[in-house]
Amino acid sequence: MKKVLFVVGSLREKSFNRQLAKKAEALLEGRAEVTYLDYADLPWVNQDKEFPAPAAVARVREEITAADGLWIFTPEYNFSYPGHVKNLLDWLSRPVKPMDYGTPTCINGKKVAISGAGGKAATANCRQKLTELLEFLKADVLPLQTGIALQPECWTTDTLILTDEDQQNLAAEAEAFLKAL
Repeated sequence: MKKVLFVVGSLREKSFNRQLAKKAEALLEGRAEVTYLDYADLPWVNQDKEFPAPAAVARVREEITAADGLWIFTPEYNFSYPGHVKNLLDWLSRPVKPMDYGTPTCINGKKVAISGAGGKAATANCRQKLTELLEFLKADVLPLQTGIALQPECWTTDTLILTDEDQQNLAAEAEAFLKAL
């Protein structure tokens, strides 16, 4: 069974993107082993503290390496992705051995799906910029992505509500992701 690592781009416990990840997890049930990456304890990237890698960085790299694919669920912050997501990807882009820029990093060639729930733009700007960054890092980003424009009642109830079309799009992305793995 393929191993899929979910990365939730919001650290908020009741985040809409965490709820979206739970819906995607249900779609993969019995067909992939899903785990969630806990990266809240990652220090900010600092080359002075890069080697040896901090324990949290080493753990995250091991989890990424062990996964067959990553599925990122992220909100859009100020027309882009959240800073802590960028920090995670910055750590993943760094060499594992000092000054060894020839050896692939743990994200090189990794299959990555991207989804997001947010405002009216349905995280389009975030997903575009995240795709550009991941492709620069040599990840294999799936072209089919799901963007959810949150309905007004979501904001007042703190509950993700998906339309039939949203559910169909998420299911199609899950199928495409499994096929790509």
